[in-house]
Amino acid sequence: MTKILFIIFTLEIFSCAGKKDPFDWVNTLSNPWILTETEFESYLPQFQERFPNYFDRLKALNLWRVGTPYGLFCLGEESGKDKDPLLRADSSDCTVHVITTLAFAESFTWQNARDAMVDIHYKMDKNGKKKPTYESRWHYTSDRLLHHERTVDITSSVAPENDLENVEIELNKKQDGSEFLELDWSSNETIRFIPTEKVTNNHLMNLPAVCGIAFVKRGYFKMGIVIAHEGYLIDQTDLIHASSEFGKTVNVDFMDYLYRDGKPRFDGIMIYKIEPS
Repeated sequence: MTKILFIIFTLEIFSCAGKKDPFDWVNTLSNPWILTETEFESYLPQFQERFPNYFDRLKALNLWRVGTPYGLFCLGEESGKDKDPLLRADSSDCTVHVITTLAFAESFTWQNARDAMVDIHYKMDKNGKKKPTYESRWHYTSDRLLHHERTVDITSSVAPENDLENVEIELNKKQDGSEFLELDWSSNETIRFIPTEKVTNNHLMNLPAVCGIAFVKRGYFKMGIVIAHEGYLIDQTDLIHASSEFGKTVNVDFMDYLYRDGKPRFDGIMIYKIEPS
């Protein structure tokens, strides 16, 4: 009997040792930020094949894109006020990383991803159509979390009532009544967030394997802005985000990131789930 148990135990050890993490494949790929559009496109079907589960694919793409150079406000409409590219993989800021990764996760080709970007990054006009214009862009992360069907605010379901703080704000409207951005638009919203000092691992443990974290800055409220930064939370522990501090997209421990030199980096967080298209 002892001999049989030893054999079973040995087989289990070799079985576990022989199992490879499917995400290790990402480490064998070329850095995405140095690829041409055609080269980048060639990988998209491989991600679809290797990671048929949408959220596994989203995680894999996040891991692949770690190291992407940081570039502030690096997307546009390729015409009009902002002539930056509609889609790119060579540079990201925090929101660009979030939304382009969403677009790549549902695409087999670069053109698929461009089409997805129009759907993700722009609001419908009065005729129910989405066209890439500066005015129709989702400029404010908090607005997107409250009203976009792909990035849905779940903050209130994550934390108990006494852990939440509310802010009443008119987005895009500064204290002096002028617009922060020239959009001929503002929106009165009640926004709920978890203050940083109340964020605990208990808030994170039941979150989806892939979700979004948006960071609140009270000092921005006077400008009609709530969110100062955002990124992906992976497996309830790892924050993957385009960092101006590090000059690239990084993968860091979320709870460690919340504080710098013992002080909160931001005043709170909103949490949002990702909905497949």
